[in-house]
Amino acid sequence: MNKEPILELSHLSIQFTGKQVLDSINLKVNAGEIIGYIGPNGAGKSTTVKIILGLLSSYKGEVKVFGEIISDKSIDYKRKIGYVPENGELYDDLTAKEYIDFVGQMYGLTMETIDKKLPVLFDEFDLYGVRNKRIGSFSKGMKQKLLIVASLIHNPDLIFFDEPLNGLDANSVMVIKDMMKKLRDAGKTIFYSSHIMDVVEKISDRIILLNQGNIVADGSFEELKAKNEEGSLEDIFNQLTGFDSHGESAENIVSVIQGVEADV
Repeated sequence: MNKEPILELSHLSIQFTGKQVLDSINLKVNAGEIIGYIGPNGAGKSTTVKIILGLLSSYKGEVKVFGEIISDKSIDYKRKIGYVPENGELYDDLTAKEYIDFVGQMYGLTMETIDKKLPVLFDEFDLYGVRNKRIGSFSKGMKQKLLIVASLIHNPDLIFFDEPLNGLDANSVMVIKDMMKKLRDAGKTIFYSSHIMDVVEKISDRIILLNQGNIVADGSFEELKAKNEEGSLEDIFNQLTGFDSHGESAENIVSVIQGVEADV
């Protein structure tokens, strides 16, 4: 296997309206890992991904994907990337099949290849029966599964999943979790970003915690647990990000609710 990192960030920094969103972060990722990429809202997770995808260019530092410096303006590397954004936009007037046909051809797939893959993928994601229905009629969970199919149809080597379990039923969640592990075993690299800490803890080979634009933890769950002497990833997350008022906040919310109810 090629020992060169599939992804390498060197002194990556970016500012928005004077705020330092990423502060000279350094990161190397090899093929065949599930990376749990976590952090509070505003920590810089989505910004990192957008830079890697070539959606943001006003950064400092260097980004190499598949050994290629992306600032050299080549876009070929994008053909080997899959992406499920947290809030993905779909074309509601298209049918599910039309949408995947469009995405697949954008990635350079022939219709013959798409037509071989699509029946199986739609069937496994319970979308086959609605393949010719317009996306605008779909539930949130159905749209999420369609986004996942679109991110994988071209057999990418580097996959970014941002809250991929949003809106999914329990059975689909189990399928996605097992699917990510099998993709990892096939040599794919997955960046998995979620606020559901127990899932990140269970499926990630390596966990990277970003806080205020800096990487404050990087290692397996067992390694992070040993360093921080906490029982769960949620505890470690709270310790390293300085969030320790969740119990007080919950108590205040309940007190207010009960007080309002008492006045009614």
